[in-house]
Amino acid sequence: MKYRQILLFVFAFIPIILSAQIDRSKAPEAGPAPDIKVGEYNSFELKNGLKVFVVENHKIPRVSYSLILNIDPFTEGDSNGYSAITGDLLGTATTTRTKDQIDEEVDFIGASLSSSSGSVYGASLKKHNDKLLELMSDVLLNPIFNQDELDKIKKQTISNLAASKTDPSSISAVVKDALMYGKDHPYGEVVTEATVESITLEMCEQYYSTYFKPNIAYLAIVGDVNLKEAKKLTKKYFGKWVAGVVPSHTYPVPVVPESVHVSVVDRPHAVQSVIKVAHPVTFTVGMEDYVHGRVMNLMLGGSVARLDQNLRETHAYTYGVNSSLSQDKWIGNFSVTTDVRNEVTDSAVYQILYELNRIRTETASTKEVEKIKNYMSGNFALALEQPGTVARFALNIALYNLPEDYYANYLKRISEVTPESIQSAAQKYIKPENCHIVVVGKADEFADKLAAFSPTSTIDYYDAEGTWIDPAEMKAELPAGLTAEKVVEKYLAAIGGRSVLESIKDISIKMKMEVQGMSLDSEVLRKAPDKFLMSMSMDGNIMQLTSFDGSIGKTTGMQGEQVMEGDDLEAMKVQSAFMPELNYSGLGYAIKLQSIEKNEGSDAYKVEITDPLGEVSFAYYDIESGYLVREEQTQETPNGPSFQSTNMSDYREVGGIMYPHKMVIGMGPQTITGITTSVEFNTGIEDSVFQK
Repeated sequence: MKYRQILLFVFAFIPIILSAQIDRSKAPEAGPAPDIKVGEYNSFELKNGLKVFVVENHKIPRVSYSLILNIDPFTEGDSNGYSAITGDLLGTATTTRTKDQIDEEVDFIGASLSSSSGSVYGASLKKHNDKLLELMSDVLLNPIFNQDELDKIKKQTISNLAASKTDPSSISAVVKDALMYGKDHPYGEVVTEATVESITLEMCEQYYSTYFKPNIAYLAIVGDVNLKEAKKLTKKYFGKWVAGVVPSHTYPVPVVPESVHVSVVDRPHAVQSVIKVAHPVTFTVGMEDYVHGRVMNLMLGGSVARLDQNLRETHAYTYGVNSSLSQDKWIGNFSVTTDVRNEVTDSAVYQILYELNRIRTETASTKEVEKIKNYMSGNFALALEQPGTVARFALNIALYNLPEDYYANYLKRISEVTPESIQSAAQKYIKPENCHIVVVGKADEFADKLAAFSPTSTIDYYDAEGTWIDPAEMKAELPAGLTAEKVVEKYLAAIGGRSVLESIKDISIKMKMEVQGMSLDSEVLRKAPDKFLMSMSMDGNIMQLTSFDGSIGKTTGMQGEQVMEGDDLEAMKVQSAFMPELNYSGLGYAIKLQSIEKNEGSDAYKVEITDPLGEVSFAYYDIESGYLVREEQTQETPNGPSFQSTNMSDYREVGGIMYPHKMVIGMGPQTITGITTSVEFNTGIEDSVFQK
């Protein structure tokens, strides 16, 4: 018999031998916490105050540099967002390099280089150490902020804000923070299009010159480098960085609400509700019961924990729910987050509050506690295998003034957690009777039911920026006798008049589209009664082309040509109708005036439109101008319902017709901004063009 076979034979019998010796009627006693050897690090400080931490790891020839600025949070007021934009501006130019030169030199050595409002990060192979630090220090110490780059970043930021306004998860986060901290607190300030537009180059330069100082900076060096090399490199590239006085900031500490506060953001076409139950809490690493709080939170809202078992497994309200007990040097927060179907919104809130109360009032079982403790201990041990973890520990010890052996004793602290200490932490850090309940969704389906959670049976309504809305102004009464047909007729008159519009036989539109930092060119051709063509191109190369000649529809893209069939073809026939507003009833459409809604701060008539295939969409017509300002539709996709919206603005006269020259298209978290560059009518487009 071979040795390997002998070993396998013995291992097979070990469970049988052990089972004969173990009393399974008793839970095994927990052993002592194992001794943990946290990786070593060295530290030193330059004359200018820069604090450096070095973690050696010679397994691979790579080195990373993480520089963090210890900046007190502060409010940015009417120009909120300028600190973040300053971080984006770093690296766009220096006194010796243009942005293209920086990018080319970083790419040439296969490095990473990035920046934010309070950090700069770089990493490369060790052989490129000097070049990387030359680039990193140039970006950090010699930046030049250009107006062109600022304008680009502001434009991209505003585009992202437009996307967040249509994303319920983003909206709920904004409103939760505004309510929990207050808009006059650094963590509760809201970035808006107006605050971004007001940001100037001088503000960014002032932020950089005020806060980018070595005496509040910490540099973590991790990788194939020793202490001697680290000292030489940091002195060479960061030694001339000039120290300075950095202002400190104080502000009132946010407190929990006096009672449950229920807030709703109405998204009329949302198919799900985003729920957040949250409140501020003083919780930070180094507190005596910090580890007890972490174990408690994992038991409540970790993976397959109590909240998940309740809402997902037992009641099937959601695909997932989690809680977080977030530590922060200034002020932390407790939060529960989930997405549920509209019709079970109030039931899900009830079960969340039930679990929050249960962990406060009932002592957990030893088995449940040990399961979480073992999970945390295992994750901690695995994390220690990464050198970056040791660097993070070193930074935390410095930033939070922790004992040097804080992390060496971390497993011991976990072992000391008991069911009683978890209950004590829950009573201290979870306040179900003093929380904010924030729900973003279709208010008509759940708002009245949520009132039951408020001691005063009241609900406050907010917009996507966390601004309170008077419920009486949310839904104004429709004028007597007004119909959808009259609203559409006013729109047709506003953009040029029915007679002028009926004289149009073809339209040619060209647009510049921006999505995720990419620029695309779009061309749309339409010809009465039902011909359509749209092409999307980049740098002159057509990426996708869709055409319909009245009977045959095609899509040509990266995967070749596909001829439309079945439902796709029928949908294209409907979408290709030329100016259907001129003859909705004759084309088989049904329209219905629903309500008056707010759109970008102005009142608009909301019209429900059902096309000949039964697909429902909504059009918003500005009450004052009559213009079509927004369209909405929910479509079924393989990943579930997808909400799409298009905002139209910047109407300009072209050949006697008012046409929108800006469109912002929202699809989930993604936004596409389109700027019209050319509109032409009656140019005599040949039928053959649509047969591509």
